[in-house]
Amino acid sequence: MHYRIVLEKAAEKYIRRQDRESQERILKVIKSLPPQHGMKKLKNFDSYFRVRVGDVRIIFSKDDKNLIIKIIAIGSRGQVYREIK
Repeated sequence: MHYRIVLEKAAEKYIRRQDRESQERILKVIKSLPPQHGMKKLKNFDSYFRVRVGDVRIIFSKDDKNLIIKIIAIGSRGQVYREIK
């Protein structure tokens, strides 16, 4: 059961701005979504989850029926939560 991953433009832009090592770490986690552990549901959002990659947070929604994961935002803890409100 593999999910199709869809990136928002802002998330794609964030990844491109990072150094090669950071890009690889972020993409490795994105490719393994949904993780078996480390995924937390966001409070006050029905279908949003987050996963940590060091100091970076990846916010995503998950559609189990259609097997789609949509990456909403990627960024540092202080920045990323402001983007999704």
